Amino acid sequence: MTYLERLRRLKQATLEQSKQPNRIIGDDKDNDLPSLEARVGRVLGIIRSPQRPKGNMLFFIMYDIESDKVRYNVVKYLERKGCTRIQKSIFLADLSREIFDDIKHDLAEIQALYENHDSIIICPISTDLLQNMKVIGQSINVDIITHNKNTLFF
Repeated sequence: MTYLERLRRLKQATLEQSKQPNRIIGDDKDNDLPSLEARVGRVLGIIRSPQRPKGNMLFFIMYDIESDKVRYNVVKYLERKGCTRIQKSIFLADLSREIFDDIKHDLAEIQALYENHDSIIICPISTDLLQNMKVIGQSINVDIITHNKNTLFF
């Protein structure tokens, strides 16, 4: 059974009737993320890889999905496609244009399957912009990880 068929079955199982909160505080389902340092390291590994495939494009996928079931399935789908989870609802991908188009098409179809107030954003990004990333709110020094000699003071 394909991913989209599974979501169609979820829809038939009255998925649109379910009005669950986006996330319950203390819910452990979404807490299986690696440490922030590990995630930043993976992002930098993607953009600094000397063997980065030519023709690949970098893009973010960001979502706000109300249903736990749909959100869980979208996460698993993006991971299977090769996307890197960098926040609970943000993925970064370094994939071919064909896979980008597949993801864009499949996520649009998922969004159309049921009545919702969800949003999914797919945003291409350049390696130059990604290298200028700053992390705010966690005690992590991105400049040390990036080996950046310039320091920005706020």
